[in-house]
Amino acid sequence: MQCGNYTIDIPELKVGEQYRFHFDATACVGCHCCEVACNEQNGNPDSIKWRRVGEMETGSFPDTLQIFNSMSCNHCVDPECLKGCPTNSYIKLDNGIVWHDDPSCIGCQYCTWNCPYEVPIFNPDRGIVTKCHMCVDKLEAGQTPACVQACPGGAIEIEAVNVQEWLEKDMQKEGVAPHLPDISITKPTTRYTLPDIPEDQEIRPADEHLLKPAHAELPLVFMTVLTQVSLGAFLALFLGDLLSWIGLHLPKPNFITALFATIPAMIGLPLSALHLGRPSKAMSAMKNWKTSWLSREAIALGAFTALATVTAGLYLMEIGGILRVLFEAVTLIVGIYGIYAQSMIYRIPARPSWNRKSTTKRFFGSGYVGFLLVATILLFFSGTQGALVLLSVAMLTGMVQLLLIYEEISFYRHLDSEEPNFYQLNRTKTLLQEHFGGLKRLRLYSLVIFGVIFPLVAILLLASGLIGVAKGVLVLTFVGALVSELVGRYLFYRSVVPLGLAGNFFAGNQRG
Repeated sequence: MQCGNYTIDIPELKVGEQYRFHFDATACVGCHCCEVACNEQNGNPDSIKWRRVGEMETGSFPDTLQIFNSMSCNHCVDPECLKGCPTNSYIKLDNGIVWHDDPSCIGCQYCTWNCPYEVPIFNPDRGIVTKCHMCVDKLEAGQTPACVQACPGGAIEIEAVNVQEWLEKDMQKEGVAPHLPDISITKPTTRYTLPDIPEDQEIRPADEHLLKPAHAELPLVFMTVLTQVSLGAFLALFLGDLLSWIGLHLPKPNFITALFATIPAMIGLPLSALHLGRPSKAMSAMKNWKTSWLSREAIALGAFTALATVTAGLYLMEIGGILRVLFEAVTLIVGIYGIYAQSMIYRIPARPSWNRKSTTKRFFGSGYVGFLLVATILLFFSGTQGALVLLSVAMLTGMVQLLLIYEEISFYRHLDSEEPNFYQLNRTKTLLQEHFGGLKRLRLYSLVIFGVIFPLVAILLLASGLIGVAKGVLVLTFVGALVSELVGRYLFYRSVVPLGLAGNFFAGNQRG
């Protein structure tokens, strides 16, 4: 039925149903009218696209076929954006639409990482993330969304779908399209009509020759490394206090040691606010502790920093004994959970190179720099004995970190084409080898030098009584090891290749 320029054919929802998009790839001509109509309807600039057209191709000349996929939000049954959002800014409406609440968004952009389709997109002018809401105001007025109205081929439609039937029967057949992420991640509701393509015919993303490094996320580079260094330093502080309390003749940690163990976290944690589009609302990141690892990290590391500061106060007031040891133990447990939560932020299916156990191991491994920090402080203020012990531990931990790096190198060197998400992982490998080859070598060699060789040199110098020279070497070792970890974390962010819409030339989430 037509009424002016609006098509009034919105189905009535029954119990157990929700709205969804149907995209007919056989009717799409790749004109991008849907993108333009969406932007005009929602007042978005060219760089902010809630609907995007991806391009794929198959066959060889002259027998070729071009395939388009016009995709916006899939209004998933189990949306990762909703579960991961630390501020509960996503709401699954009764009609199935995944709605983003703009006023509560802090612009952390975690949803842009979590969504395997890269649907939410950061708007730097507004400082928040925005996304498709299926023109819900139009639906409520009995009108179809702007993209549906604008499509000259009628390739986009609005349908009602029985959610249970879709999950149990039809999703595996009609919910998949070439080069789209695994539907089990979020259970998308979009239905596809595809052209007949032989199973043995390769379908290639039209942009496979383009490869752009991800955003550097410099505030997060420093924040993650410094909080991990602080945890390592606090572990050294706790072990020193515990061993002294039980009667071993080691130098007791003092206020200076406790202060320097806390300072990296005190510097690093606030840096995360620089990553936000709305830094003034940073505290609301703790809101969704039930499902968001980001909220859990914010709570745990905030508590760790506060407790570590109190611990430094206990040293200042010379309150020791079992009370301080127990307080340090609680603080340490909170910090360990905080770094674990921090690593789990990145172990998400939408980012294959991050979604590995090695991410958690390497995050904890960076703590060896904290041992070097405390060893340096002890050498300057408490003599050589405690420094020797911590240097030995730091060197062993640095060797473990080095083994983890070699494990990562081996993984990419022997990357199997049958590996799930091989396309993205192989592109990460290309970034590490071709775009960042020099930095990758710097990371490896600096870890060998400052994580293993220099700590050993410092130990030998201390054993030989060359205290002055050892102090200089140890300061250099700490600075070099810290820089090595920062370089490694920089590569971690820049080399990630997300899942997403294949052939997406003109829009995406990666900030330049």
